[in-house]
Amino acid sequence: MSGAPLPRIALLTLASAASAGAVAAFAARHRDSLALVGLSNPYRRSAGGPLGQAWRHLRRSGPRLLGYLLVNMALPRLAGLLSPGPGPLARALSDGAARVVAVEDVNGPAFAEALRASGAELIVTFHFDGILSAETLALAPKGGINVHPSLLPRHRGPIPTFWAGLEGNGAHGVTVHRLVPRIDAGAVLAQRAVPLPPGTTVSAAARLLHEAAVPLAAEALARLATGDAEERPVEPLPYRPFPSRAALRDARRRGLRLVDAADIRAALRARL
Repeated sequence: MSGAPLPRIALLTLASAASAGAVAAFAARHRDSLALVGLSNPYRRSAGGPLGQAWRHLRRSGPRLLGYLLVNMALPRLAGLLSPGPGPLARALSDGAARVVAVEDVNGPAFAEALRASGAELIVTFHFDGILSAETLALAPKGGINVHPSLLPRHRGPIPTFWAGLEGNGAHGVTVHRLVPRIDAGAVLAQRAVPLPPGTTVSAAARLLHEAAVPLAAEALARLATGDAEERPVEPLPYRPFPSRAALRDARRRGLRLVDAADIRAALRARL
């Protein structure tokens, strides 16, 4: 492949311990192509706010999932408050020209205006919690791609490493695929299986797979830039939602842990 210039990128992400290091590495690697960085507000009112979301997760999944979410979402933010200073993504963007915006509604007029003003040609979602409408995707001349930590079409949904962990050896991997207005359902651009050590927690698997996705995403972007990208349509398998209490009990019986002490230390280092 030749060194064709990459399209100008609008990077959308949800800051968490599961992806902070990988997203920062992606941003550093493609700093010269970044036109816009959108940071989702996970506690936005339209999603129920922090209390509404916590109650919804508690009713469906019980306290074990709340612990997982606290480690990956809340603990890094607390660490950032207690130890002020730029986190990994802010450091990666410090000498670049990309505008950073908070995203309350990815399909709303405020984000549409920011996307148009940025001149971004391609949207890249990397651990993002919003589904982009066809109208929003059409604002980027080259559409959008998503980075997903599973071997799609398997394990569509918000915590794929939980379901892959239940499935067992050989189930983990990463996929770069086209964005469509359906969760994790677009044509596959690049995919790679990633073996993980036995006993890897759900949280650690997410970090490792997101890290493995950074070079895979770079390959996909290079092929898009040269026109050599092959898009493989896939028939989506059933959506995998947040786990129920029964699924979490099954995971415990099988020895699949959501978090451990190493995950807590990683969350503190993430400093969102």
